[in-house]
Amino acid sequence: MDTTEAGSGRAAAERWRSGPVRRAARELALVAALFLAYKAGRVAAAGRTSTALTNGERVWRLERLLHLPDEALLQHPLLAHDLLIRLANCYYAWVHFPATALCLVWLYARHPAHYRWIRRALAALTAAALALHVLVPLAPPRMTGLTGLVDTGSRYGPAVYGSPEADTLSNQYAAMPSLHVGWALAVAVALVAVTPGRLRWLWLAHPLVTLLVVVVTGNHYWLDGIVATVLLAVILSLLPRPDRRPPVVPAARRTRPHLVATRRHGDVRRPRPRRPPSRAGSMDGGRR
Repeated sequence: MDTTEAGSGRAAAERWRSGPVRRAARELALVAALFLAYKAGRVAAAGRTSTALTNGERVWRLERLLHLPDEALLQHPLLAHDLLIRLANCYYAWVHFPATALCLVWLYARHPAHYRWIRRALAALTAAALALHVLVPLAPPRMTGLTGLVDTGSRYGPAVYGSPEADTLSNQYAAMPSLHVGWALAVAVALVAVTPGRLRWLWLAHPLVTLLVVVVTGNHYWLDGIVATVLLAVILSLLPRPDRRPPVVPAARRTRPHLVATRRHGDVRRPRPRRPPSRAGSMDGGRR
């Protein structure tokens, strides 16, 4: 009895180790580790306020040299519409991580190859972003007085960040690149790759809306989104892309079932032996 129970227990453990539950748990742990590394890297880059503010002014001046539109021209007309500003703040606060998590879960269940592809892209993009956050601390435009942008989160709510000095969970001086834009674009690229039809391009609305939201709320410059887009494009060009097409059958193996004669198992045609004439027939013929 004990031997049977022990055997069934080992079999159940083996099924768990090789089954979908274990794979899902492993992938969840990888995503959680990625998120914790993202948070730890942002906290490690904190404490360089003066450098971050100076870099913010430099980025703003660089955008003017590149003739990019002023972020204030997008934000100021919307400040008179509380509902639109609150919607933008909610989108910034509540869509970023849930949308990415839902996309990864759906890809894992329905398109495992594309899940691995986009997971690697997100990991590489986050690692590159953390390196830039540490090397180039950057204050967001809502903290840079030269931009004239308002912190819509603290004024209209809901607020994502508190005071930079008291915020121990995030580094607010890590604006470039914008992982909000980078992750949203990665999600859209993955969904476009697995969605049939022309309507699949509508998924690109997510990163476009995200870009507008991060600028309207004063959390990012245009260049933050542009740098994130360039980094993701480079990463995706280096990663092997999964193929959704069915395997091609060689021409020699292609057969047409309606033209091939069916043969039952064991039905082998053999030459019939010639029977010798019977003696009765010979005798009758001789008598005649």
